[in-house]
Amino acid sequence: MSTDLILEQWLAEEAEVLKGLQSGRGPGVANPQEVMSMTGLEMMRGMLQGRLPYPAMGKTLDFQMIHVEEGKAIFQGSPSLAHQNPMGTTHGGWYATILDSAMGCAVHSMMPIGRGYTTAELSINLVRAITPKVKRLRALGTVVHCGRQLATTEGRLVGPDGTIYAHATSTCLVFDMKPRA
Repeated sequence: MSTDLILEQWLAEEAEVLKGLQSGRGPGVANPQEVMSMTGLEMMRGMLQGRLPYPAMGKTLDFQMIHVEEGKAIFQGSPSLAHQNPMGTTHGGWYATILDSAMGCAVHSMMPIGRGYTTAELSINLVRAITPKVKRLRALGTVVHCGRQLATTEGRLVGPDGTIYAHATSTCLVFDMKPRA
């Protein structure tokens, strides 16, 4: 499939997700009581379907989750002028944040009811500059191992032509969630 067709498909998927997000509850934080009885995958799907609020950070950094399944998450975004460093390329923090989000949500999709995670370590390799010519990128997060206390994951940031802009790994701590008072 040509790069133009892949980009067209990506944009159609993004438009469909954005439609669901905009018709839903908007950005914010879910009420702990409403998510206490959900698995991580149910929570992620609830955000995609607009039944739960989605993180406002995605609006700030111009990316959002596009797809989630057990052990995998895809985020898509387009860095803008606001995300550039003084040299005119995308700041490394944008790369790190979209990759951490995709890898973390991949781990979250594996969490049973009552379990949570947090990123403990993030390692990223920036292998190509993102210039204003790059229209869309996808961060693909995949769980390598998910145990009772630790999860490991890997991610790639790619363009529609298959170009790799960065790759990363992460270690997450897995723990029991405590109900909030």
